[in-house]
Amino acid sequence: MKFPRLTDTTLRDGSHAVSHRFTPEQIRIVVHKLDEAGIPVIEVSHGAGLHGSTIQQGFSAYPEFELLAEALNTVKQAKIASLFVPGIGTSIELKQAAEMGIDVIRIAVHCTEADISQQHFELAKQLGLEAVGFLMMAHTQPPSVLVKQAKLMESYGADCVYVVDSAGSMLPSDAEERVQALKDALSIEVGFHAHNNLGLAIGNTIAAMKAGADQIDGTLRGLGAGAGNAPTEVLVAVLKKMGFDTGLNLSILMDLAEDVIAPMLPYPIVIDRDNLSSGYAGVYNSFLLHVRHAAEKFGVNASDIVEELGKRQAIAGQEDWILDVAVKLAERK
Repeated sequence: MKFPRLTDTTLRDGSHAVSHRFTPEQIRIVVHKLDEAGIPVIEVSHGAGLHGSTIQQGFSAYPEFELLAEALNTVKQAKIASLFVPGIGTSIELKQAAEMGIDVIRIAVHCTEADISQQHFELAKQLGLEAVGFLMMAHTQPPSVLVKQAKLMESYGADCVYVVDSAGSMLPSDAEERVQALKDALSIEVGFHAHNNLGLAIGNTIAAMKAGADQIDGTLRGLGAGAGNAPTEVLVAVLKKMGFDTGLNLSILMDLAEDVIAPMLPYPIVIDRDNLSSGYAGVYNSFLLHVRHAAEKFGVNASDIVEELGKRQAIAGQEDWILDVAVKLAERK
């Protein structure tokens, strides 16, 4: 196995876990320490990507470009990345982020909808950005389908395509099989993004590396949607134990996770009943905060909402189903 490039997405995926309440000061501290620790790529944006601060996705406490500017003004070595979801973000935000000086744009679509990303990959390359494709909810499709979608992204100019376990629903064999299929079919790099709903984020990331993953993701303290992501500091410790010369300062990462990130948590990132239900049912992790709010409002069980969303095979963009399901469950009581 080779050592892949590590992207820390605490300040993007972690935004979900703090209801998008990151402050400029928090951005500055976290970026400074991640940079000091040697993390090569730091992702910063609303949890749902550029222009994600909406009533449907959840409003940010501070304007996203103010937070992005703070990161860009702080960083010295690392590349700054942002997430972009077509239909949430537009070319306006993509151009603005590029003009501000981001290095990497990660373009995320449902894993059967790569065709909607063509104009955004082409624009990203025109703007001189590294362009990374995200095939979200990749557990829902077999490797053959993911290969076809990834090859579309490659044809549009993607520099890397990620297998994304958005629901934390994969087993190690699932991660390895999907990454291997993309490695065999593509001439560009392949990445893997894990969530921890089944307690397998680290194991799945290692399995992806076994299949040749070139890029992997983590978040400090596992801060992320649902049960969180592969914890960056744990992942680095595991890789060091495996004998990799990571070039990363584990001590700084552990201190950052413990002293800075942990106090930000509104609640511990654990595999509770709701998170486990989400992973088992294969429901998009960013739904969970909205599910909990709906469950409380209508006096129903959050796990019952998740189970129904799983049956409906809900995907990103169908958050309106959460209220619909909650209302129907309340009517049955």
